Amino acid sequence: MDLPVMPPVAPMLAKSVAKIPPEMQYEAKWDGFRSIVFRDGDEIELGSRTGKPLTRYFPELVEAFRRELPERCVLDGEVVIARDGRLRFEELLERIHPAASRVRLLAEQTPASFVAFDLLALGDASYLDEPLSLRRTTLEEALEGARDPVFTAPASTDRDVAQTWFAEYEGAGLDGIVAKPLDRPYRPGERTMYKIKHERTADCVVAGYREHKSGPVVGSLLLGIFDEEQRLQHVGVCAAFSMARRAELAEELAPLRTDDLAAHPWGAWAEESAHAEGRLPGAVSRWTGGKDLSWIALRPERVIEVAYDHMEGTRFRHTAQFRRWRPDRTPESCTYAQLEEPVSYDLRRVLGI
Repeated sequence: MDLPVMPPVAPMLAKSVAKIPPEMQYEAKWDGFRSIVFRDGDEIELGSRTGKPLTRYFPELVEAFRRELPERCVLDGEVVIARDGRLRFEELLERIHPAASRVRLLAEQTPASFVAFDLLALGDASYLDEPLSLRRTTLEEALEGARDPVFTAPASTDRDVAQTWFAEYEGAGLDGIVAKPLDRPYRPGERTMYKIKHERTADCVVAGYREHKSGPVVGSLLLGIFDEEQRLQHVGVCAAFSMARRAELAEELAPLRTDDLAAHPWGAWAEESAHAEGRLPGAVSRWTGGKDLSWIALRPERVIEVAYDHMEGTRFRHTAQFRRWRPDRTPESCTYAQLEEPVSYDLRRVLGI
């Protein structure tokens, strides 16, 4: 491979802001694997946000790239899986599997798509130092004839359109809007864009915590919500505390610590078969490698209000943020019924297909 921009490349990133800023280019915030595609003839490499290759996990995209992309190019975009008009991030996670036979099977059953939104190189020319306005125009021209599963992300410079997208697209599984200054070059690894994400709140049961890597203080609180069968499902974690607050939380929660896992709703977490029956903490993750997923059990008696952006199936898609303790709520009242459901919106309308 011999391109004007060579792998690995860290993608340009975005910083969070509360409102959609004016006079920029606006796009939907896709919920998938951020990826940079390198093509030099038959050679294809699909790089992740961290620079690790994703190529082997998406053989159907490698085939599509050879068919649909310019002969020599470098594109920034998102690998997504869509089904029934919505993005399916959990199905995307399943693709990171060590067995090639499993990857091939999933490539047939749940094929992925690639949504391109920036151009880093075309032919022998690097576009890293060009403004977004030129990169976008060139991207649209380069992918004018591309077909499913390769798409160009819809974009607009109309802030009112972006506000409409922010309200509607969540129903298709997208999680906000990205605003990009039109006059800036592409800066790998730098936060030169802006993201505006949805925020909602939920009351959750605190049923355990993981210790911080620095020692016996709280690293993250383990959150649970009761399903229709009154099983406490592990829905995510709440983190991002100051070191002083981590120590205070460990002391505050000490009276709730329990070694009696037989009586705890997540007591079977160490048994692999139990994870098939519901969400428990400590499930094996191909992303965490050797990371310690052990946790300290608490009697599920305290309720916390957290902020979250959106759900992925039955769990929080990202780490939730602490808002306040809720001594006025009982654990049993923390059910999925409290969660707001966005109005459904067909992803095919977003992509114009």
